Amino acid sequence: MDIGPKIREYRLQRGLTQEELASRCELTKGYISQLENDVSSPSIATLIDILNVLGISLQQFFAEQKEEQVVFDKNDFFESTNGDGTITWLIPNSQKNEMEPIILTLPVNGSSDVRYPFEGEEFGYVLEGKIMITVGDYTYKAKKGDAFYLLGDKEHRIVNVGAKDCKIIWVATPSNF
Repeated sequence: MDIGPKIREYRLQRGLTQEELASRCELTKGYISQLENDVSSPSIATLIDILNVLGISLQQFFAEQKEEQVVFDKNDFFESTNGDGTITWLIPNSQKNEMEPIILTLPVNGSSDVRYPFEGEEFGYVLEGKIMITVGDYTYKAKKGDAFYLLGDKEHRIVNVGAKDCKIIWVATPSNF
């Protein structure tokens, strides 16, 4: 592990100059420069002092950083049923996230499960077909290319009213499908 570049990274994240870090650690600017360029190696005591100033523990500093998965493909997706249709879960373990995106596919005359009131919001985009959205006592129609947005404070359901299967990208926040 290259200690110097990692020290530099944390120093820059904290908005400190080499001179400011050196002053707070009672070291010289030249020594900090040598550390950051891997010309010199700090003693354990000196490294702990530097990390204390940077607000990071020794354990955090040496922990292997795992790269976060950003792109998900069909191998990551999985399906489950919802009412008469299927849900394709686009992000595995999305219940730990703020948003939960799915694709809802409904057959002709099929409907989703009733979504009971919750504290949150939902957004949808109709990829294929025609749908009817019932929200409380109101009914709305949407077709391919239309989007919908609603608060989760009322019971709601989606029904496919078209002549072919419909597909909807549906995102709930917080995650609760």
